[in-house]
Amino acid sequence: MPGSPVLGRVVATELRPATAHQFHFWTALDAPVGIGAIVRVDAPGRTVYGVVVDGAAWSDLATPLHAVLAADGDPAGGGDDPSTRTEVRVYTAAVLRQTPEEPMQPVPLGAVRLADDADVATALRMDAYAGEDGTGVPVGVYGAGAAAAPVFLDADFLLGPEAAHCSFTGVSGLATKTSAVLFLLASIFQRFPARKGSIAAVCFNVKGPDLCFLDQPGTLTAEDRALWARLRLEPRAFDGVRYFAPFKPDGVNLNTLRTHAQLAQNTEPLVWGLREVLDYAEVLLNREDVDAKTDAFIDFLAERVVGREFHDITLGEDPFTVQSFADLERLFQAIFAFLEVQSRGAEVWRTHHIATIRKVRNRLGNISTRSKGLVTDDGMANDLPWGRFDDRGVYVVDVAGLDPLAQDLVFARVVSKLREHLERRDLGVDHVVVFVDELNKYAPADGPDTYVRKMLLDLSERGRYLGLVLFGAQQFRSQVQRRVVGNAGTSVFGRMDPDELATPGYGTLSAATRAKLAALPKGELMLRHPHFTHPVFVRFPRPAVLAGREGVAAFPPEADLPFPAAVARQLRALGAAVTADRLAALLEGRREDDVRRALAATRRARPDDPLAFLLAALGRRVGGEAPVRRGVPPVRSSRDPYG
Repeated sequence: MPGSPVLGRVVATELRPATAHQFHFWTALDAPVGIGAIVRVDAPGRTVYGVVVDGAAWSDLATPLHAVLAADGDPAGGGDDPSTRTEVRVYTAAVLRQTPEEPMQPVPLGAVRLADDADVATALRMDAYAGEDGTGVPVGVYGAGAAAAPVFLDADFLLGPEAAHCSFTGVSGLATKTSAVLFLLASIFQRFPARKGSIAAVCFNVKGPDLCFLDQPGTLTAEDRALWARLRLEPRAFDGVRYFAPFKPDGVNLNTLRTHAQLAQNTEPLVWGLREVLDYAEVLLNREDVDAKTDAFIDFLAERVVGREFHDITLGEDPFTVQSFADLERLFQAIFAFLEVQSRGAEVWRTHHIATIRKVRNRLGNISTRSKGLVTDDGMANDLPWGRFDDRGVYVVDVAGLDPLAQDLVFARVVSKLREHLERRDLGVDHVVVFVDELNKYAPADGPDTYVRKMLLDLSERGRYLGLVLFGAQQFRSQVQRRVVGNAGTSVFGRMDPDELATPGYGTLSAATRAKLAALPKGELMLRHPHFTHPVFVRFPRPAVLAGREGVAAFPPEADLPFPAAVARQLRALGAAVTADRLAALLEGRREDDVRRALAATRRARPDDPLAFLLAALGRRVGGEAPVRRGVPPVRSSRDPYG
């Protein structure tokens, strides 16, 4: 069979026989083969493809003592032997594929060659899906010797329906996990077949500026551009990126590093009211808080009170209409007043003990103080465009500046809403990739079974049927809930920590493969994929976007502005030509809370003349009640799919 030159031959001995899944071959000392190389064995009637997983070298010495005696005990004289000693190189390869595949037989003794592009496609079974009209998604290039063969993942096994999800593991600080995710997303957007439907991505930025500049082109080296070209991809930044970030506690400055004036057009607030977080109270409760009594009271509020008129003669003649945190707080105050004053110290209201009512109010109250800026008292919200997602759109939710409780709330609600809309097929796209970094924080292997972990487990086990795909990244795979990473059809590994490689999860890898993983350079990965019988190593190019640190240097975040200037900046982002001084004069004498509500109404309406709309809104009541001294966050619905 034609191909690359012969570099070795299969060898089988009594101690090291060739089997149907493993074989050994010897090579010359200068053969261009190493750990991870893909080779082809040619024999009459059978071709075998394998990947090198180990190697060893021997000389003709029986013991090290012979070498010492030959050099008279002097290491410096060891190179003056009368004759050059014989050295043998033997490599061990794991079988990737045999043709014909049946009957499955031991590897025959035959010539060994390095795999070329066609051999790599056959060995990794990519010939079934990587054609022009196939479902292949480029993930990098395999290289050994002078080869640089493109490697493809099968979209049906990456994004569903056959399998789904991808797990990225590697040490921090090498720009491997995030870079690999962004390159794979770019590859998916360019090569995902149109007949498979539309696709979008929702990315959670959980630390610093990592994902803050996906719409800005980065600088690529000539080597990176060559890799992009080899994979037949266009190196460009993402189109259609929209950023969502909560406010800081002042309610007008965004809590993100993406505050440069040139980045304002597609950066908008993420603000939720009572209705938006109604069903996620369990996120805010620790395990000790959730007992039968607490659960019953929360369900009572969700089913009988929130979002409708509630009338109880013990609380007065007028009904309560609970639409906002302020409304809910007034209801609590009325209940406490009835128990402590009118009932003279009674401890039960509608079968609910006062201690239970106070516990629910106090626990849920954390969200209004700890997440001020994300949660608003008056219900004027600005949310992701549910039902209007764009094909190949990227939606980045920046929660890096939020405390862990608020991060959990944002993560739980966004993913749950994605699930609901995909179930109803009214999201606007058919598939959504959800990228979550630091997965060990949200779905840890140990610890309480939290709402977020249950939701992630549900996503990993059932999401592929809906088109909801999880791309999770973590430093230590062993510290993530086993079923979450176990349901990932594809796994990507960058440079690994030696302690992590010592855990049982990596026991199926050879010692040489683990050693290579511990020393991988930037841009090189090990892949597991359902079509690949054994893991393979590939190189991928740097994504064509600004990295976090480069973006901060190119677009320095602006300092927090005084109230009128911050409002003017937001109006300018909506298209208004207004200066901070002029707006300060127009808003003189106005309450800041009224201005915030008018600004929220302007943002929701997106009128042609934002300034005129804002001033008109200030002249009337702009939804909701004035904030009270203390707000209460949402309550959980009895229809909670993860409860």
